[in-house]
Amino acid sequence: MINELLPTLTLKIAALRRDIHAHPELAFNENRTAAKVAAYLDGLGLEVHRGIARTGVVAKLRLGTSSRAIGLRADMDALPLSELNAFPHHSTHEGKMHACGHDGHTAMLLGAAEALSRLRNFNGTVYFIFQPAEEHEGGGREMVEEGLFERFPMDMVFGLHNWPGMPVGSFGVTEGPVMAGTDSFEIVITGRGGHAAMPHQAVDAVLAGSALVQAVQSLVSRNTDPLAAAVISVTRFHAGHADNVLPETALLGGTVRSLNAELQDDLEQGLRRICSGIEATYRVSIDLRYERGYPPTVNAPEPSFIAREVARAVVSDAAGKAQVLTGLSPSMGAEDFAYLARVVPACYVWLGNGPGEGGCMLHSPHYDFNDEIIATGIRYWVRLAERALA
Repeated sequence: MINELLPTLTLKIAALRRDIHAHPELAFNENRTAAKVAAYLDGLGLEVHRGIARTGVVAKLRLGTSSRAIGLRADMDALPLSELNAFPHHSTHEGKMHACGHDGHTAMLLGAAEALSRLRNFNGTVYFIFQPAEEHEGGGREMVEEGLFERFPMDMVFGLHNWPGMPVGSFGVTEGPVMAGTDSFEIVITGRGGHAAMPHQAVDAVLAGSALVQAVQSLVSRNTDPLAAAVISVTRFHAGHADNVLPETALLGGTVRSLNAELQDDLEQGLRRICSGIEATYRVSIDLRYERGYPPTVNAPEPSFIAREVARAVVSDAAGKAQVLTGLSPSMGAEDFAYLARVVPACYVWLGNGPGEGGCMLHSPHYDFNDEIIATGIRYWVRLAERALA
């Protein structure tokens, strides 16, 4: 029974989690982490495949005769961030930190692999997917492009992320869009430099840039359905070096986010239209570089139903105030699990990490994964496999 395994297993997994936290590695450089993951899975006797999307690892556990298969995915990479914690397992690599809990995600999935290999209470195949480069670099996309689902056919795939601010051990399970798609843009505005005292002899790139910042907000406020979630943020504006000089160029950059792929297309076209209008109005030239990022993460009905039922069973097993939250609003953050969910029916859930006071939110230099939720995470993965492959 899982209850008999968890006390000892949780202690071992917590120690492993802290070791990974102390040795963070950035996107596509998770060499030490991947080696530890593969060695752990080898020790369980699983079929282990290395080097997928450079540092990714996939392990296969098959029991019984059923052809059904599911995937369980965890991310392994850290962030380029200097840690400000002083506990013993703080980062030993300056400028690198597990500030999003991927150390906990990796460790919990390893614990689930061990529990499932020992309990052997399902009929089918479980693929344990340890993905590199979730933070901005698109490791999930590379795994899919390298044939993840052709090499390891599966009927459904599941993901999990810890969520500060939700009660410890609670689950957030939302059908439909759960994380936003995100694109980025960079705009170079070229005018004609001149003396600040004689602006009529120049073409003011700063003025044009200021008008552009104002205008792009109309794409959300006046061109997007108020019930559709979208946000455009200009996060960079660089121009000039002297008080008495009108600069020749201005550079702007930012991000576009939405929960709908078609709306992403509309926002890109709208931004291009505004740039053309600013060019004509302010007599500048504009070079817009628009880069598509992660698509929206959308949970499919069947895996969402299974995940919701399993989460309720896990919560009912535990004492305390944990609960399953099904009416949560989607996050406008992005997640490259979306690439997996575009190919195979998927569900991505949130696991409550506890209060976020004191700056301990995701991507904070004070963040740490809460080891109190390790047992809950392992129990969820195990019961999910047993339910989906009953």
